[in-house]
Amino acid sequence: MATEKMTSLQLRVLLIAILASFVAFLDGAVINVALPAIDKELGGGLPLQQWVVDAYLVTLGSLILIAGSLSDVFGRKRILYVGLIGFGITSLLCAFAPSGVFLVLSRALQGVAGALLVPSSLAIIISRFEGPAQAKAIGRWTAWTGIAMIAGPVVGGFFVDALSWRWVFVINVVPIAVTLVLMLTLGDTDKGMGGRVDIIGAVLGSVGLAGTVFALIEQGSYGWGSPRVWIPFVVGILSLIGFFFAETRVRQPMLPLGLFSVHNFWVGNLATAFVYGALSFGPLMVTLFLQQVVGFSAFVAGFVFIPSTLCMLLLSSYFGGLAGKYGPRFFMGVGPIVASAGFLWLLMIGPEVNYWFELLPAVLLFGVGLSMTVAPLTSAILGSIHPGQAGIGSAVNNAVARIAGLLTVAMAGIVIGQKLDVDGMHRAMLATAALLIVGGVVSAIGIRNHEPAAAPIKTTVDEPPAGSPTASR
Repeated sequence: MATEKMTSLQLRVLLIAILASFVAFLDGAVINVALPAIDKELGGGLPLQQWVVDAYLVTLGSLILIAGSLSDVFGRKRILYVGLIGFGITSLLCAFAPSGVFLVLSRALQGVAGALLVPSSLAIIISRFEGPAQAKAIGRWTAWTGIAMIAGPVVGGFFVDALSWRWVFVINVVPIAVTLVLMLTLGDTDKGMGGRVDIIGAVLGSVGLAGTVFALIEQGSYGWGSPRVWIPFVVGILSLIGFFFAETRVRQPMLPLGLFSVHNFWVGNLATAFVYGALSFGPLMVTLFLQQVVGFSAFVAGFVFIPSTLCMLLLSSYFGGLAGKYGPRFFMGVGPIVASAGFLWLLMIGPEVNYWFELLPAVLLFGVGLSMTVAPLTSAILGSIHPGQAGIGSAVNNAVARIAGLLTVAMAGIVIGQKLDVDGMHRAMLATAALLIVGGVVSAIGIRNHEPAAAPIKTTVDEPPAGSPTASR
């Protein structure tokens, strides 16, 4: 039908959104297969490996909320430009890192730039597509960004084995350059809606996450009784409490708590926390196990997830369309359960691996389950709020996903111990499956089909009347 065809402008918008998000998701996934090589060259063991992953996720997760606000305040195109250029520069800093500390700091800066990419890219899709076409476009965006998360180990593995782990960062420059050229063809000017930026919330959120994650990672080396662990943990928890309190007081909060009054928004984000926590933790553990215990090369370890990538490529748009037609609840409920079966299948794995009977069925189940879940999940969450708040809505959802992954990776040492072995791998698979099952149950019970988009939710806090006790403080 002619009405279902994308216009030339819509096609360019979709390509820009996919490429901009692709580099952010690719970098989060490509690093997995490079970790053993980084450890071999720079040292640091499991704590450095965790920090290389989590330094990126700390800044990405804590700043993606304020990035969503920046997108709405200053304009989506403008923020995309800044994010793309910043991501290219920080990628090169990572590539030329002379030490582990320099690499971790560069990864943190890279996360700052990455935080600007995801909410703005998804928001421009919401602004250009409507109805079933929007659900299908989100499905395509989800497929390709999901592919980045799964295909990243393959691409990274090739460069690690053929050249150096440093090339997994250099490759970001190519899609960034292509995206910047495409953005020049849009022509329109998005000046944003104006407003204020919640600096207090950004500082408290960042300190809260950084302190908590630092304690979770370092407790394996120093123990919870060490001041080096419990002081950052206490500071982090108090900062997080202060963050939520501040968000009820500041004029324009980076986390508008009013959005969580929308039913599918809060249920979908709760499901997101469990599902994406599992997706960050499980594949990372599998990739490390295959290299450090089984003896796979980086490329072969990354290649293991190609069947999942193909499932995402072939099925995500299809399931996104079905969710737009029939509602997302069934797919969000069943998808994580199917994916969990894949990780439970890996309980058969040992020091020697049979690809055809132990790995292939597992990654196929994982791929099908993920394809069923991600596009309907995104559509349910963003479809429940007003399109004008797509920037902050997508930022909140992505922040929940990244923070969930941040915390599960930080807790790796608690689950597997200081060294990944067969028993630790099995515990990791059980933990991953449990998170996915809970995410599916939450969706099956809580999500409502065909919930109409809510009216614009109030995202500012009223200033007290002049002369009131609060105003005079």
